[in-house]
Amino acid sequence: MSRALKAKIRKKCEALDIPLVGFAPVARWDKPLFEPWVPEEFRPRAIFPEAKTVIVIGLPVDLPIVETSPSIWYHELYRTVNTLLDINGYRIATFLNEEGFPSIGVPRDGYGSITILKDTPVAFFSHRHAALLAGLGNFGINNTLLTKKFGPRVRFTSIFTAADSSGPDNGRSVMHSVHAVRKRLPGKSHRR
Repeated sequence: MSRALKAKIRKKCEALDIPLVGFAPVARWDKPLFEPWVPEEFRPRAIFPEAKTVIVIGLPVDLPIVETSPSIWYHELYRTVNTLLDINGYRIATFLNEEGFPSIGVPRDGYGSITILKDTPVAFFSHRHAALLAGLGNFGINNTLLTKKFGPRVRFTSIFTAADSSGPDNGRSVMHSVHAVRKRLPGKSHRR
């Protein structure tokens, strides 16, 4: 993916009030960072064979609303954020298709219902892993993706595209190991 195309995508995200956007070449899924890793059938190429890049967008869930949970406010904001992610994923995919790159937005929740999730706790695609591989944050001890600006209070969705971003301008940050983070915690709080 050219720098010019990335700049257009970033500009589009800015116009849509999307504060987090990152790019991950799909080859990154083939190099596990830890175990267990994303199974092959849940990787981008297995879902959309034309995929060369995954674009990840994130919207924050504001702390004052999170602090009201469980509440109708939190429930409605959660639904609103999810709807915005789906709509904006669609808009970015449509933009890329118009630019000549086959692209699809991936729904932010990849399971049929909470009942299905209780029986089989997996989604068909992990936006958390995509956000990690796109350099938007790192996993914390509790397996939540932590971002620099919003901490764990972010919802993500992804766009699979045939636009290739595997060049030197990939914007990937280095993942810190959970063990390195644990060592920096005060006292014995890092011991289980």
